[in-house]
Amino acid sequence: MAKKNKDKEKEKVVYYDDGSTIADMDGIKKSNPLSKRSTSTEKEKFKTFFQAFKMMLIPTAVALLVLLILYIIFMLIGTYAS
Repeated sequence: MAKKNKDKEKEKVVYYDDGSTIADMDGIKKSNPLSKRSTSTEKEKFKTFFQAFKMMLIPTAVALLVLLILYIIFMLIGTYAS
């Protein structure tokens, strides 16, 4: 009897398809009352780009250095092995 009560208490969720894709989110951004601006300024984009660039500069340099060292090692092995 308890099982029947649980089934009756569950609310069925109904989803409606409005035909728009997930990527079509531009209408949501405009209707958000908490957002003060809809887009960022060019200065903010420039600043964000260089922050990300500076953050990835050292790991990229380390990866390139490792590849260069491996290339030199294999070149030396190939030269002296034959």
